[in-house]
Amino acid sequence: MAAEAVAEHGADASLEQIARTAGVGSGTVRRHFPTRHALLEAVFRERIDALCAHAGELAGNPDPRAALVDFLIAITRAAATIRGLAEALNRGRAEGVYCASDQLSEAGEPLVRRAAEAGMLVPGITFADLSTLATGIALATENDRDPGTTATRLLSLAMTGFTVTPREPTQHSPLAGPDLTTLSGSGPDRKP
Repeated sequence: MAAEAVAEHGADASLEQIARTAGVGSGTVRRHFPTRHALLEAVFRERIDALCAHAGELAGNPDPRAALVDFLIAITRAAATIRGLAEALNRGRAEGVYCASDQLSEAGEPLVRRAAEAGMLVPGITFADLSTLATGIALATENDRDPGTTATRLLSLAMTGFTVTPREPTQHSPLAGPDLTTLSGSGPDRKP
């Protein structure tokens, strides 16, 4: 019943709304779930467990980049399509309490580590960075007509980039910047 109220009202569903949906008093809800965080963890437990199991399956994928991308897509789609999940993941991280985002982090860290060791990630990228990106995209698309598809497309844009560097910068290209190798005095054209 709590899942129905969260699906209808999001992660901010009041305990009173949840109690009404369940047909019980708010005191009963509070006895079973002393905090909103405990309630949200219970509501999303099965989905988070399934995502973590998926990460475990992906650990055997011989392509570390493909495994990580698959896991990020799964998180992003779930967070965008399961009302309240992205907010719950984001809130748990912000409040610094053990939550579903910690479970996902424990499951995703090995995938990030493998991709980094294979040279397939920019140095310094953490699972927390990627999870924040995924939940941000999910929050932005949660009310979209097709949130899963839109969120996946935006995640793809973030992973591949959306600009191209012109081969020969021109004055008409506002994003073409200076050649930084000539400014620093290094690069292939520098004479000893």
